[in-house]
Amino acid sequence: MTAKQISLSERLIRLGFAQESQMRLYGQEFELLSNPIVVEDDVVFVDAIEKKSRQLRRVRIPITIVNMASRDRSAA
Repeated sequence: MTAKQISLSERLIRLGFAQESQMRLYGQEFELLSNPIVVEDDVVFVDAIEKKSRQLRRVRIPITIVNMASRDRSAA
């Protein structure tokens, strides 16, 4: 990963996208199993278990949140 991607991952973790967190995304509740996985500067996933079905899923972090974290350099 590049320094920019590492920084993005760290900011997303501070926003709550961290391993062992719980998150509501796309109308579903998830238990996060991983920290953010940065594929590209604007494509970021987390591994999670969907609470209702208990299925393992790789969930994309919404682009609006990724963009917000990318711009939020004051939090770094």
